[in-house]
Amino acid sequence: MHTPYDTTLCLEELREALALHGITLPSLRVGVPSLIALGDCDAVTAREIAAALRKAAVQ
Repeated sequence: MHTPYDTTLCLEELREALALHGITLPSLRVGVPSLIALGDCDAVTAREIAAALRKAAVQ
């Protein structure tokens, strides 16, 4: 089981990793205990995330 601190650290790691690809999720936050809420994003952001994941998968 993760502590709230662990979840917050994970959230920051995710935010930083997304930022490396120029992706910002303004609604990214800690939700219910031990869960990270990715929130809503528009189609452009969803495509950017998909492209970043595809690029990482082939490396």
